[in-house]
Amino acid sequence: MGNAGSMDSQQTDFRAHNVPLKLPMPEPGELEERFAIVLNAMNLPPDKARLLRQYDNEKKWELICDQERFQVKNPPHTYIQKLKGYLDPAVTRKKFRRRVQESTQVLRELEISLRTNHIGWVREFLNEENRGLDVLVEYLSFAQYAVTFDFESVESTVESSVDKSKPWSRSIEDLHRGSNLPSPVGNSVSRSGRHSALRYNTLPSRRTLKNSRLVSKKDDVHVCIMCLRAIMNYQYGFNMVMSHPHAVNEIALSLNNKNPRTKALVLELLAAVCLVRGGHEIILSAFDNFKEVCGEKQRFEKLMEHFRNEDNNIDFMVASMQFINIVVHSVEDMNFRVHLQYEFTKLGLDEYLDKLKHTESDKLQVQIQAYLDNVFDVGALLEDAETKNAALERVEELEENISHLSEKLQDTENEAMSKIVELEKQLMQRNKELDVVREIYKDANTQVHTLRKMVKEKEEAIQRQSTLEKKIHELEKQGTIKIQKKGDGDIAILPVVASGTLSTGSEVAVGNFVGPVTGVVSSGPLPPPPPPLPPSADMPEAVQNGPVTPPMPPPPPPLPGPAAETVLAPPLPPPPPPSAPPLPGTSSPTVVFNSGLAAVKIKKPIKTKFRMPVFNWVALKPNQINGTVFNEIDDERILEDLNVDEFEEIFKTKAQGPAIDLSSSKQKITQKGSNKVTLLEANRAKNLAITLRKAGKTADEICKAIHVFDLKTLPVDFVECLMRFLPTENEVKVFRLYERERKPLENLSDEDRFMMQFSKIERLMQKMTIMAFIGNFAESIQMLTPQLHSIIAASVSIKSSQKLKKILEIILALGNYMNSSKRGAVYGFKLQSLDLLLDTKSTDRKQTLLHYISNVVKEKYHQVSLFYNELHYVEKAAAVSLENVLLDVKELQRGMDLTKREYTMHDHNTLLKEFILNNEGKLKKLQDDAKIAQDAFDDVVKYFGENPKTTPPSVFFPVFVRFVKAYKQAEEENELRKKQEQALMEKLLEQEALMEQQDPKSPSHKSKRQQQELIAELRRRQVKDNRHVYEGKDGAIEDIITDLRNQPYRRADAVRRSVRRRFDDQNLRSVNGAEITM
Repeated sequence: MGNAGSMDSQQTDFRAHNVPLKLPMPEPGELEERFAIVLNAMNLPPDKARLLRQYDNEKKWELICDQERFQVKNPPHTYIQKLKGYLDPAVTRKKFRRRVQESTQVLRELEISLRTNHIGWVREFLNEENRGLDVLVEYLSFAQYAVTFDFESVESTVESSVDKSKPWSRSIEDLHRGSNLPSPVGNSVSRSGRHSALRYNTLPSRRTLKNSRLVSKKDDVHVCIMCLRAIMNYQYGFNMVMSHPHAVNEIALSLNNKNPRTKALVLELLAAVCLVRGGHEIILSAFDNFKEVCGEKQRFEKLMEHFRNEDNNIDFMVASMQFINIVVHSVEDMNFRVHLQYEFTKLGLDEYLDKLKHTESDKLQVQIQAYLDNVFDVGALLEDAETKNAALERVEELEENISHLSEKLQDTENEAMSKIVELEKQLMQRNKELDVVREIYKDANTQVHTLRKMVKEKEEAIQRQSTLEKKIHELEKQGTIKIQKKGDGDIAILPVVASGTLSTGSEVAVGNFVGPVTGVVSSGPLPPPPPPLPPSADMPEAVQNGPVTPPMPPPPPPLPGPAAETVLAPPLPPPPPPSAPPLPGTSSPTVVFNSGLAAVKIKKPIKTKFRMPVFNWVALKPNQINGTVFNEIDDERILEDLNVDEFEEIFKTKAQGPAIDLSSSKQKITQKGSNKVTLLEANRAKNLAITLRKAGKTADEICKAIHVFDLKTLPVDFVECLMRFLPTENEVKVFRLYERERKPLENLSDEDRFMMQFSKIERLMQKMTIMAFIGNFAESIQMLTPQLHSIIAASVSIKSSQKLKKILEIILALGNYMNSSKRGAVYGFKLQSLDLLLDTKSTDRKQTLLHYISNVVKEKYHQVSLFYNELHYVEKAAAVSLENVLLDVKELQRGMDLTKREYTMHDHNTLLKEFILNNEGKLKKLQDDAKIAQDAFDDVVKYFGENPKTTPPSVFFPVFVRFVKAYKQAEEENELRKKQEQALMEKLLEQEALMEQQDPKSPSHKSKRQQQELIAELRRRQVKDNRHVYEGKDGAIEDIITDLRNQPYRRADAVRRSVRRRFDDQNLRSVNGAEITM
């Protein structure tokens, strides 16, 4: 009675603890400290902890009070003592009935404590002192004794009652000993053994069975499973449950419970454990134990029986289908998956799923479809394997075809590049000829202009002479003057004085004047007319066949008086050549920087509404743009076409070896073997021997082939190897000394005898060099020609691209608009500035200046959007080192000169003669290509304001390669952004239209809409690999169960099989329909 009273008082005290006490709220600082302690103790994920931190002070204080009250009033041992009291076999039936009345409530409060208390409370419950997990599992086993015993009694056909000495119809040890069935899981036997040791170490008495039947009628099993689920939601607790010898077995045996809700909970928990790493084996081991304990003929037999019989409980059916799907298809081994799949096939799963095909439950239909999608059809897999092999053969064939086509494409490309280079060379030659003709025409035009001016001056002189003659005759008639001829033929004009006599002191001698006198007389003879232009082939026909200027008239006679003092002005110099045209837009003032440069328009700074970021380009000075591409473009005209307000809005700133010693060489002569002497250094002799063995020729054959330059006998590779062993001067002296001493050659090693004979060849170095040159000449030509052609083609295409020029014009305009107010407008920029377009970002940091330029080009200047198609072979030219190529060409010329000199000394050598005749023209053509490539590259580099000396092709062309690549990527990203915006807009419009058309009162419409949303969600997730291998971390079990409720388990390969299966079904139906029609 004392115990009973004590228990009653504990119960009263225990229930009193549930009454919340309202305590006064502390100061905010203390409140925050205590709340932080409570939050840390709860061991919540970061997202949930952030959510709790957003609570107001009232809610925080309530949470603190709940946590502290619960921790203090209900320590773990309170629950453990109560559970142990229920398990006490000595308690009387009456006391047990009184105690067990609150067992379910105690378990519910324990579940809440395990789920909501901090991890320290859970660890205390599970520690070695309390051993809460053992107590909980033991209570779960006790609650299921009666259920298991009833199953055994009903299914036993041999024994009709319980044996007095052996209350159970069979012992697990006997079943295990008599069973020789193989298990797919290695540790299943040991786990079953451990389970039997726990469950049957003490056989239950009749009182225990009655007590168990009493407990089984309550929800204790269900709440025990929830307690275990709460423990497993912590990593620490999950590891303890997984390592416990019989915890998972007892959870699996809970499927014998008659409550469908409990069985659904068990299956959800077991399915989640399957998806944790290492959990699948433990679950299969638990079902092996279930088979032994419950006397199943096949594993999962009871599960399938419940699945068939509980057809009125949808939640249980969904959980069963979900568990079957996961336990079968969550393993990686395909053979094992097929084995598990066949286990359920033998139990009649496939036939039952056919019956459930038309179920009205969407959830169950989704789970069934997920299982069918995951199913392995071995026949279909075999067909897939055969199809794959055929496809692989086809792929191999196609790859071979692609390889051949790639070779053809490469040959065609090289041929096209050669033709382009030839055409470019012809074009350059024609341009040079055109420039010469223009110069000749310009000179001829200047001469014609000068001659016309002289003719005009002569006509004016003749006119003045006629006027003076008239005046002289008038004065003579008036008697003012008198004309008198002298004896020497001169004419004298004498004034007549008032008395009528002539004044002899004032006569004026005119000299040999013939013809009329003009008004202005030259003080000297006029310059003779220029000689006529000689006819030229380069001169235009109109110039050659034009009218010939008549001869100049003789000079006029001198005039009397003041007229005689007036002289004819010398002819004006020819006009200066016309200056270069000014930059477009003559409205602004211009300035000439120095003589010889065109006038450059002064650019005014642009005033923007907002402060703009600085585009850090490298600007060209005004005196550097003459003759470049920037002299031909007008960025101010571009700004008139663009929406600069939008540009400002997007890019505005925020908030605003040592020599051989001859004296010691004799001492270094060593014996090779017993009677061989070597004069060469040991390593050198060894390497020479290896080289000679590769050739397989005798010394005489090698030396003879070198004499006649025979590359058929000596391959060029061997010649190049042999060049490394050309005898040095010291070695030659050693060999000559050996000969002078008349020592026997037979005593020398093979390498020394070869080297002695090798060193006697005249001009050995020259001959070996010529042989290497001849052997490598064709390969060198073949290697250098495409490199030169790529330089020519790339240079000409970049310089002549009008679309690229327009792109640079747009960049210059936008850059000046950005920088004008801070740095002033510029006239051009260095090409390296193109790389900086990606560094200048908009205000929202979502796009760069290059993205904006790409948009502007597409919208405003669509005709230049494919400017990169005009840039040919730029990538190939970027990989060429022009300096090295030119050096190689010079080396080839030196080799050819050396070959010619050798031929002059041995003109009887037909091999050298044929080589020179056949390849001298090729070398000349290669030299011409090298000159053209150098000139073309220099021109294009200067055209873009760069220095050819400091800007090699490996620096110049990669700028365009990077710019084109970045521009294409910007185009793609702009297009993708537009598609995303369009898709979002369409989705919003669809949602609005659906909301307008939706009738919330129509249940069929609502059901159909939910089904469509579910199918759409599944389709969106089909492309993903839904098989996650979870780790046993905190919250993993709840995350898995939540994920499985949101979407069924599907493997990544399930989608392909599902699609193919539907396709095959459609074909089958079409074939059957055709047969019926026939």
